[in-house]
Amino acid sequence: MNKEKTIEAFVKLGEIMHDLGNDLSWRGYETGVTEQEYDQLREVIKKEQIYNGWFTAENVRKSLISLAIQLTQERLIDWTKKYKYTDQPKNIAVIMAGNIPLVGFHDFLCVLMSGNKILAKLSSDDNRLLTALVGILIHIQPEFADRIKLTQGKLEGFDAVIATGSNNSFMYFESYFGKYPHLFRKNRTSVAVINGDESKEELELLGSDLFDYFGLGCRNVSHIILPNGFDLDRIFGAIVTYSEVVNNKKYGNNYDYNKAVHLMNKIPLLDNNFVLFRESEELFSPLAMIHYHYYSTKQEVKEYLKNREEEIQAVIGRDYIPFGSAQCPMLDDYADGVDTMKWLNELDN
Repeated sequence: MNKEKTIEAFVKLGEIMHDLGNDLSWRGYETGVTEQEYDQLREVIKKEQIYNGWFTAENVRKSLISLAIQLTQERLIDWTKKYKYTDQPKNIAVIMAGNIPLVGFHDFLCVLMSGNKILAKLSSDDNRLLTALVGILIHIQPEFADRIKLTQGKLEGFDAVIATGSNNSFMYFESYFGKYPHLFRKNRTSVAVINGDESKEELELLGSDLFDYFGLGCRNVSHIILPNGFDLDRIFGAIVTYSEVVNNKKYGNNYDYNKAVHLMNKIPLLDNNFVLFRESEELFSPLAMIHYHYYSTKQEVKEYLKNREEEIQAVIGRDYIPFGSAQCPMLDDYADGVDTMKWLNELDN
């Protein structure tokens, strides 16, 4: 199997993911699947929330659209042209997280687009969506059947490891897989930097960075850096359209719990009935809460970001990643700033 065939198959898969993400009806056999196969995928999306309360149909479709945008022939060719497609494929074990729908898809794509084989250990929180898409990918290009293996059991017979998890998981990864070539990832979160003269539209887009996937992703903003004197009511007014997140039972439970704990401990909070704001320089905030702090100079902002760069996934703001695009990474927006494709290429050296 060559690079051109691999790209062609993912382009076709991307078209199907686009249609599923937009909840479109089957377009015909040009999609590469039958109407029954397509409807089975739609049913997987609808039922996902039964198994994982965070994976609403809306959030699953959002993820599908975000990924499908990148799976065009032009973008895949442009992305991969500086990398080698190996003619000596290795078995790459990928331990996937399950915090947001299809969060492991980019690693999946990287392994296959580098010409390697993947042994993916799926998270119990997200073991149905990728499985369904793999079935379609193999239907489009049967040669993938020998290059893809999904499991929830013990990993065996691999040459290198990519693993994503919590800080506690990182110690497990080091212990069990440290002797293999590896790429391990720990907890990270994202930050927004406000200049002070942002428009209402920009602050509304910030709401997407805060609340997409209920704020569970490492690219979701959990901390906002504000200029001295900034009126937080401007943000509250701009994000009010996201208030329905609290109606999700799991999110609502986190909101109620964190509110109760902080009130009992007499910790000052700002509350707009669906998210809590707490003034703190702590980078990570609990779910349903946003930390914020003020700055006097741009140098203070630079120092804050520099001192925490190993814990920050993305920085959002006018001088950084545009508002509203935190959860829409490009193909070369690699997790933790480590070029996964380059790392895979270097395994041949």
